[in-house]
Amino acid sequence: MTSCHSLQDILSAITSDPGEAEARQAAHRQWASIAKPLDSLGLLETAVEDIAALTLSKDIDISRRTLLLLCADNGVVAQGVTQTDYTVTAAVARNAGRHCSSVCKMAQVAGCQVLPVDMGMRDPGEIPGVLDRRAGNGTGDITQGPAMTRAQAERAVLTGVELVREMREQGMGLIATGEMGIGNTTTSSAVACALLGRPAEEMTGRGAGLSDEGLRRKIRAIERALAQNAPDPGDPLDVLAKVGGFDIAGMCGIFLGGAAYRVPVLMDGFISTVAALCALRLCGPSAKAMLASHVSAEPAGRLILDALGKKPLITAGMRLGEGTGAVAAIPLLDMALALYSDGTTFAGTGIEAYQPQGG
Repeated sequence: MTSCHSLQDILSAITSDPGEAEARQAAHRQWASIAKPLDSLGLLETAVEDIAALTLSKDIDISRRTLLLLCADNGVVAQGVTQTDYTVTAAVARNAGRHCSSVCKMAQVAGCQVLPVDMGMRDPGEIPGVLDRRAGNGTGDITQGPAMTRAQAERAVLTGVELVREMREQGMGLIATGEMGIGNTTTSSAVACALLGRPAEEMTGRGAGLSDEGLRRKIRAIERALAQNAPDPGDPLDVLAKVGGFDIAGMCGIFLGGAAYRVPVLMDGFISTVAALCALRLCGPSAKAMLASHVSAEPAGRLILDALGKKPLITAGMRLGEGTGAVAAIPLLDMALALYSDGTTFAGTGIEAYQPQGG
């Protein structure tokens, strides 16, 4: 697929291919040929088969991979919904540009490069090592009005799509999603409330460690934002524009791009999965590109994964963000692929292959 120029072009390009089922079946047969009990690696086997189906080949190579770390600021921080102010976003982005943020250290172990992207930090100045893809200078305060215009939301989504195209052209076989933006658990909870019709109290957690009073302020801010903006749950772009953030919109585009360009994309935690839910609501077939790394410790973490129909590889109570859960899952995929690609087969051992047993 060539580079597209509108969101509708991208959505129209995400189609099914008969080769998906064929590649999945071929991968399943390869797993069944390996000298071990059938389906005994569980979700790891499923993930490999999902990648085969998406890429239309049972021969899988994810040795080159990138974490796209989308950074943006959120005007709702003015409502006292966070422990820290917006300047921390740029500080973490600066560390990521120097390859020394939390996720960078973990990614080094996972053999994954980290590409920080400025989607719309507030007055960041030039930060070495950070890619400039700004959709605005931070979003508006969602308790007072929309986060951004619809045009900005579409631009941010398309930026995510374009990032995937660029990564594919560089030979990346796997993309991980990450974000950095003070206040973005508030915007993510607001988007989740709008899309799922759930109350703010159920969908909102303490983020980076709010007190009881801070949590109450956060819930009230989300309730005011939803009442003020009345986002349309049937129009995910409207929801993103009214109560979302540039980082969420960009990640939504990454999931759409993964499906359009057939590059598997690892979801991270709550914020990333909310972005994936936006992509799913925009285009149901985009789910084929989504891999669930872990289930967030945020209250709605499991609920969002259920809405996506995805099961996490890791349940570790993580809530750091930055894509740390996504990169933590990469070594698991590597180990699964080591067995899938080069495991001893039943034929090679002289052992009779396991057969599915009914009943």
